[in-house]
Amino acid sequence: MASLKNIKLKILSYKKTGTVTHAMEAVSAVKMRKSQERALGGRAYAAAALSVLERLSGTADLSRHPLMKANQGKVCFLVITSDKGLAGSLNSGVIRRIERELSERGLSKDNAVIMAIGRRGGDYFSNRGYEVAEKLENVSDEVSEQQIRELTEKIIHLHSTGTIGTCFIVYQNFISTFEQQPTVRQLIPITQGMITEMIAGIRPARGKYAPQQKEQVAHPAAYTIEPDADSVLSVLLPRLLNIAVFHALLESKASEHSARMVAMKSATDKAKEKAKDFTRVFNKVRQAAITREVSEITSGIEAMK
Repeated sequence: MASLKNIKLKILSYKKTGTVTHAMEAVSAVKMRKSQERALGGRAYAAAALSVLERLSGTADLSRHPLMKANQGKVCFLVITSDKGLAGSLNSGVIRRIERELSERGLSKDNAVIMAIGRRGGDYFSNRGYEVAEKLENVSDEVSEQQIRELTEKIIHLHSTGTIGTCFIVYQNFISTFEQQPTVRQLIPITQGMITEMIAGIRPARGKYAPQQKEQVAHPAAYTIEPDADSVLSVLLPRLLNIAVFHALLESKASEHSARMVAMKSATDKAKEKAKDFTRVFNKVRQAAITREVSEITSGIEAMK
């Protein structure tokens, strides 16, 4: 039987742990609300921007653009994770999703390139011998679309030089506070199916951010593009890809803080439960000790008689 002192130390330890996790839960709750509002508020803009690309996808000028074609290079995975842990299965879900993609496509370490936003994903793949071409850490919740542009430009450069042939983005898609889904989206080459799938994933089925009615996208035979198609598309396509990456980052941030808040709440509840259990054990041990002492005193009195 454990001593009263050891049990009391365990009770104090669980109570202190519960205090810390409760504070982390409160901080994550504030960040979660801000991140959710930003991610949900940006869905309409991201969907509208990608709709421009969807409408242009049927034109001959766009179909000839280099970003619409797959090269014979390596397969690039842009992985978005968090810098910190204590967020449940948030990061492991994304990593397992990438490993499944690598396995299904039969890709070895020599045929894959990793670009990471977040320390967890970058460290995981670099420690296992994968080529990590880029690793961004300490990305703020207030990151802007312009700050992600350098990463997008590097992806486009690697594609234009033939280093990578295709590129996928893997992140946690925010569905609700208690539900996040590891998601894979194709970035390069740009295809009609990829754009349609991405727009469908951005727009929720219900709520104020859902489309008011089902849209029918018309694909005219040709657009008149001024001053010329190459000049416009060379600016438009990288910008639209950057918006897709930026929106995925917003979704990942909302998922991160939601998952961390839920994890810290579970940890707080568990700490309270364990403290309560050990308090019950403490009372039983103390009562047994008191009973034993009373019995010894009584036995001593009887022996003196």
